[in-house]
Amino acid sequence: MLVRGLQADVGSRPSPVSPGVAVGGYVAAWFAGQLLSSLVATANTDTSDDLPIPLLFVVLAVTWTIYLGMMWWLSQRHGTGDARRDYAVDVRWTDLAGIPIGAATQLLLVPLLYLPLEAIWPGTFDPERLSENAEDLLDRATGPAMALLIVMVVVAAPVVEELVYRGLIQRSLSVHLPAAAALVLAAAIFALVHFRPIEYPGLFAVGLVLGACVMSTGRLGMAIIAHMAFNAVGLAVAA
Repeated sequence: MLVRGLQADVGSRPSPVSPGVAVGGYVAAWFAGQLLSSLVATANTDTSDDLPIPLLFVVLAVTWTIYLGMMWWLSQRHGTGDARRDYAVDVRWTDLAGIPIGAATQLLLVPLLYLPLEAIWPGTFDPERLSENAEDLLDRATGPAMALLIVMVVVAAPVVEELVYRGLIQRSLSVHLPAAAALVLAAAIFALVHFRPIEYPGLFAVGLVLGACVMSTGRLGMAIIAHMAFNAVGLAVAA
């Protein structure tokens, strides 16, 4: 009963981190992550393009570590000191519903979204251009690097991104904004920060789906699992 009560408390509490503090911490972590990851990349190769998968993993891990460190600091300084509660980190069996949600988003929602865009701007939203990023990663993932790529894309990235964009940004914005407005803003930030304009419509739609998972459950579990499923199906399709 005590464990169940604590789990319920995770989802029922609003974020104690204010929107200004959350966005400020995110921006600072983003710039620090970009700087340090660029230094790591340039110290190990002559170009930042087409990094080998192991080096790419290290570069991303630097950025992820900075994000997580920032969130821990905000929890200690401006939250309750319990990051799990502050960011609604809770996973339950019912969150496995995120698997079909993520798969359907990848296989149905995103392709349907791009159909009219491709019809209007065929050169811009060409299906081959949409898949070239995933295919490029797969081309570089030979041997053991494939396992590392799967961990990076299917496990690590979804967990960190959901913590940042839904656990921190969306939940903090919803303190002073309507839940729907917080969902839309968090989804927009999530899309824009990937810096791939051709993917903006799809990423925004995915952000809305994942944000809706958090809004409906009050927890990150379903959004994390849906994000994992979305990335896993996308990688499988590209392969």
